[in-house]
Amino acid sequence: MLKIINLKAKVKSLDKPILNGVDLEVKSGEIHCIMGRNGSGKSTLGHVIMGNPDYEIEEGEIYFNGQLINELPTNERAVAGIYLAFQNPIEIPGVTLANFFRYTTKKFYPENIPYPQIRKKIIELLGKFGIPEDTMRRYLNEGFSGGERKRIEAMQVLVYKPKLAILDEIDSGLDIDGLKQVVRYINEYVEQNPESSIIFITHYSRLLQYLNPNKVHVMIGGRIVMSGDMSLAKEIDEKGYSWLEGNVVS
Repeated sequence: MLKIINLKAKVKSLDKPILNGVDLEVKSGEIHCIMGRNGSGKSTLGHVIMGNPDYEIEEGEIYFNGQLINELPTNERAVAGIYLAFQNPIEIPGVTLANFFRYTTKKFYPENIPYPQIRKKIIELLGKFGIPEDTMRRYLNEGFSGGERKRIEAMQVLVYKPKLAILDEIDSGLDIDGLKQVVRYINEYVEQNPESSIIFITHYSRLLQYLNPNKVHVMIGGRIVMSGDMSLAKEIDEKGYSWLEGNVVS
């Protein structure tokens, strides 16, 4: 589904290199976890896959379902089936959650499905994620707690049903019950949609207590320096990241 080859990218405005040769392959139906310290390039990787125009690819290729998407605009990547849950969801005053979903779902649901039917499903999903129905009348993320923002970001996976969902530090801001809830429904989503895949980005090992990913990757210095299974995550929990720094090639 996703294949990244020697990806190098920078922040346009600062002309600052962040990714220094990332290689990654994610197959359909897989759950991957990318770990690393703050500043290691994890979030940048998510934004570059999504096509954030603040970043520029200097070298390498990103393939999604066999198509090279380096030059594909962000909105077209979204319609193609890529979703990014933000690490820090922004407030959008004046746009209610109801209107946000009314207009965004038009791209992802057949025209013959009336919006009231979609809205009913969204309200059901809000309830599953512990979010009151009257939240639909509030402006998007304005005055929302960190936990509310993250649950709504995760819930959108079930609304839009992407082929690839990238959840950037979805565990940050969630209490234990909220984290268990989010992981449970994301796991169920992958089980029910075997053609879809999930990438969790985190620097906390606690996420791995409730998640059983197919692969765990560690990023240091803008590269994936090691990949493995859950045993790698346990090793990180015990030793930290320092022992892997020798794997970084300058």
